[in-house]
Amino acid sequence: MTAFDAVIIGGGPRGVATVLRTAARAAAGAPRTVRLAVVDALAVGPGATWLIEQPAQYLNNTQADATTVHPDDSTPMSGPLAPGPDLVDWARRVRADGAHPAGEWVLEELSALTGASFPSRRLQGAYYRDQLDAAIADGTVELTEVVGLAVDLERAGEDTVVVLEDGTRLAAATVVLAQGMVQALPEPEVTALAEFAERFGLRYAAPGMPAERRWTGLPAGETVLVRGLGANFFDVIGELVADWGGLVEQVPGAPHGRLRYVPSGREPRLVVGSRRGVPYRSKPEGGRPVRPFAAQWATDDWFAALGRRTDVDFGAEVWPVLAREFARVHLEAVAELDPAAVHADRLVDLAGTASAAEVDEVLIAAIRDERWSWTLEELHRPTRGAAVGARAWDRIVERLIEDELGSMSDPRHHPRAAVNGAMGALRRHVGRLAGDGAFTGRSLVRDVLGWFDGDSLALASGPPADRVRLVLALIEAGVVSLIGPEMVVEADGAIAGFRAASPITGAVETSGVLLETRMSKGRIPRTSDPLLRALLDTGRARIHTVDGVQTHSMEATGAEISEEALLGHNLVAADGTVDPSVVVLGIPAQSTQPGSAIGATPGVPSPLLAGADVAAKQIVARMRGTGFPLLVRP
Repeated sequence: MTAFDAVIIGGGPRGVATVLRTAARAAAGAPRTVRLAVVDALAVGPGATWLIEQPAQYLNNTQADATTVHPDDSTPMSGPLAPGPDLVDWARRVRADGAHPAGEWVLEELSALTGASFPSRRLQGAYYRDQLDAAIADGTVELTEVVGLAVDLERAGEDTVVVLEDGTRLAAATVVLAQGMVQALPEPEVTALAEFAERFGLRYAAPGMPAERRWTGLPAGETVLVRGLGANFFDVIGELVADWGGLVEQVPGAPHGRLRYVPSGREPRLVVGSRRGVPYRSKPEGGRPVRPFAAQWATDDWFAALGRRTDVDFGAEVWPVLAREFARVHLEAVAELDPAAVHADRLVDLAGTASAAEVDEVLIAAIRDERWSWTLEELHRPTRGAAVGARAWDRIVERLIEDELGSMSDPRHHPRAAVNGAMGALRRHVGRLAGDGAFTGRSLVRDVLGWFDGDSLALASGPPADRVRLVLALIEAGVVSLIGPEMVVEADGAIAGFRAASPITGAVETSGVLLETRMSKGRIPRTSDPLLRALLDTGRARIHTVDGVQTHSMEATGAEISEEALLGHNLVAADGTVDPSVVVLGIPAQSTQPGSAIGATPGVPSPLLAGADVAAKQIVARMRGTGFPLLVRP
């Protein structure tokens, strides 16, 4: 059995950041070289999301100048700073070198990269790998890379042993769980659809990571059902268009950069749906100025007052105020863009609203021109829950296309972009309230985790503008059809095929192919990660609860930004016992580490990097012989 100072499970950005922070702390005073092992099921450095081997068409939804894995003084942490290149600086250096070990494709992609570009996921994976290699080259850490699947933890004296699927055992004083985006056990519906497809010889792609599924080779000219209109969908569309070989061209003289797709003849007809029935909203076009947001009611002081409480009801107290802000920025943007389209004097009525329904009443009364009509209810349900015919749904889709093109190309003035920007600013405050324990357990699970997180992702964490333009062109070319909201999929034995329907539009489609372009996000109570599953099933970990209500995350302790605080982000067992030797970072413990799922950005406080420093502190402290208890009883 091989012994290390620490074993880090997860070779993506959290694992890399933990190695970098450990190297920085070791350089400042470790007694010797730190012996680390990093375990990842696919690749150490990029991890699963940023695999270097994945298609070039899979893009990050964050601009290049908003990506780093090195903390600066904006991130609160007690460890030493160790400056390193962000993604743009790294790109500049690689271009200057004129070569990269991953291949010529790196230089080809970097040749067109600017700070406002949305890099490919594989390119970002190369960046993470290079930062890891640089830390190894400095000599303060000695790294063993293990490609394998961690399935359990065992105790061996004062060490914790990581057990791999092949029986390998890695012992260490500290184990860091940094798995990132874990997947879920298959839902009963998914299992039934997969069995149905096998029985009738159909094609079915279950939810999961796009790079781990086969999407190409679809039957030309035939209907293909697709469920999911979020980030995965846009990645898959990029890969499919490259496979089809159709022509993508600018529409001459059209405003907003409209594209035209000219089919090659290899295209199927994709019938796509989801719960909302419409795609995630586009990010602003890179480099274009965006509308600044300044809160009128949801101010820093207002959020701070809520953060001192533990009984906040999001739906009753927070959402109505956020709704006012979204309505205000929408009406203000319309008033600037098309003054005759809005009763500007109705803006003052927002201050007296006490619910989202009352806010919607103001929005309806304030807009004179149907072109700019919008209500908050449409965030969840584009038709406000009303059944519509095919022609009415077509009009909704036509307006969606115009609004998206206007929003991405003129984010400084377009009302849609104004609402997206407000959501981007306000969702961070909501995350902090959740992390501070301000919400009641029922409200946290029902409202924040139940629907607000999804709505905020759809508005503020959408795909790059160029990819959205492509999807809009495919819709106008008839290659992609939106079936409508509340999509239902069934296995129909009578036709030996899949059937999809929208009860809102009345549309029904059938096919022998069903692609699930939705993420199998591992809400931890149903995670398929074998290690987390083993810890939960044996009581060595537990689901985080608030007021007795289960969240979607496992529980870890809090962390203080202090060298005197030896512990932080440690695993909590079912009986409340804390295991100081196990540190849990990021997505699996998101409810106690808000913001840790978001990648690090230069000049912006990063919970991801702060957590990595907390883990590194414990790794180096144990090397120095600092006394840690084996267990901390509740």
